[in-house]
Amino acid sequence: MVSSVSRQGRQLQRYSRSGSRLVVGCIPYKFNIDNPCGDDLDQVMEVLVISSQKGYGMMFPKGGWEIDETIKQAASREALEEAGVQGNVERRLGRWKYKSKTHDAFCEGVMFPLNVTEVLMDWPEMDVRERRWVNVAEAREGCEHLWMKEALERLVIRLSNSTRNRTTSMA
Repeated sequence: MVSSVSRQGRQLQRYSRSGSRLVVGCIPYKFNIDNPCGDDLDQVMEVLVISSQKGYGMMFPKGGWEIDETIKQAASREALEEAGVQGNVERRLGRWKYKSKTHDAFCEGVMFPLNVTEVLMDWPEMDVRERRWVNVAEAREGCEHLWMKEALERLVIRLSNSTRNRTTSMA
């Protein structure tokens, strides 16, 4: 069963030893079935971007990692709450330190790929966020967060290598 409300507040928020807020996010992705034989991953793969709650810019779902959940559960929860998608959380893309735009504090962000298996019609933050499937080039252009762009590049490289290895082993 899907919760119809987002978690609020920071009572359960995790922090690093240095006092940085621990943030977890994911890059929801799928492959475009209209172009299954394309060679260029940038065109074959689509990623789901969302607007910030303030309504400007595009980003990937992310939020605080709380003490009552694993890091992958947090990534999955953020994807559900902010973007209305569910799927398989894959191996971590990396960890970044960045300065929060809304709070005068530093955060440590961890990003995961989320291979989307279900897109929900209703989700907790549907009234405060827009979501849109875009190709990789559009995400690179529109995402305002450098650390999220770096995570996207790591995902593209990982999936390109995976696809190349699969093709080579089949030859």
